[in-house]
Amino acid sequence: MRWSNWADTSSVCGIEVAEPAATAEVSALLREASEHGRRVRPIGAGHSFSAVARPVDLAVDLRRLCGVRVIADGGGRVRVGAGIVLGDLNAALAAHGLALPNLGDIDRQRLAGALATGTHGTGGRLHGLASAVTGLTLVTPDGQIHATAPGDGLFEAARISLGALGVVTEVELATVPAFRLRAEEGPEPLDAVLADVDAFVASADHAEFFWFPHTRVASTRRNHRVDDGGGRPLPRWQSHLSDHLLGNRAYELVNRVGAARPGWVPALNRLSAATLGRRTYTDASAQVFCSERSVRFAESEYALPRAAVVPALRDLRAWFDRTRAAVTFPLEVRFLAADDVWLSGAQGRATAYVACHQHVRGGFADVFAAFETIMAAYDGRPHWGKLHTVDAARLAELHPHFEDFLAVRERCDPARVLTNPHLERILGP
Repeated sequence: MRWSNWADTSSVCGIEVAEPAATAEVSALLREASEHGRRVRPIGAGHSFSAVARPVDLAVDLRRLCGVRVIADGGGRVRVGAGIVLGDLNAALAAHGLALPNLGDIDRQRLAGALATGTHGTGGRLHGLASAVTGLTLVTPDGQIHATAPGDGLFEAARISLGALGVVTEVELATVPAFRLRAEEGPEPLDAVLADVDAFVASADHAEFFWFPHTRVASTRRNHRVDDGGGRPLPRWQSHLSDHLLGNRAYELVNRVGAARPGWVPALNRLSAATLGRRTYTDASAQVFCSERSVRFAESEYALPRAAVVPALRDLRAWFDRTRAAVTFPLEVRFLAADDVWLSGAQGRATAYVACHQHVRGGFADVFAAFETIMAAYDGRPHWGKLHTVDAARLAELHPHFEDFLAVRERCDPARVLTNPHLERILGP
């Protein structure tokens, strides 16, 4: 088969794909591949923009491992097949009166891939998806099946593993009681947000903003957890109009025009910013967190120390003003508390995630190169699933537990059955 990721920024032809239905089958596949010198990659749903999942010889698709089982101890823990799509997981949890404490803005990834690459969401007092993991079943290339738990070293490395240690077949997650969010969305002056970014982060349980280059407008989103049953979701017609017709179809047209007429992009962005409206609605958490994304784009994202986000954004604004770069997508800025996950962008420090997007027709190499230069100046850690050029030597400087992770990798996969060229660059041979 031909494999490609969602944005078609990485692809390969002639790949064999296996779809095991049980952990024992994964064990047999890996053991046989190891004996024959074949390289194996778990492929998830292909939502990483980088080549982290790009197969070499054999791709392992875990879509048949997708069950959900609530652990009957009253603690809200669940055991989940690693191949489940996040949207299906959210629905299954809701049926049991449960939810994940934080989510990103799409739900099409498979759980194992979302964990392996550090999917995060936003919330100044919250953490990314990997922090909800309380246990993992991991199959290493020698066929051994490991039930990992906090404190055994393998668990610490495997929560964000890049698929470099083994194939995760089951995940234990700590959930929370299902909750609703009141969403408040609307435009604000970018300078007002940047004047006190800590106050902005503290103004909601989940706060984020988008900024269209060549404008001075931030599209802000504040999601507040609410205990009562008040508030209404968006009417179906309004959701269809604003999110599907305007948010996707009309925006696809804007991006196509921008790709054909790069000189028009500053004016197009000002038009997009001028059409931003205000809305408030309340719905189940997953319905507010996640939205449809049908406009194809490439993305680079970095995790910065929280204190660095304002000067970094001002540097980016100066670069856009100087170059008039034809970027029609807004930059996205999200926030997380410090965590203890070894390869997390937020490990050990309060973090602001800054994401730069570009339409697939627009050409992104030069834009992302400039973006990366600015992010590097503030010790930005690249998102594992997004496009970046950082190598293992620099990553070892950015991640305090990088060498610890490499030691676990050496123990789990000394023959590098699970590697590919991208992993060789970011982790070493």
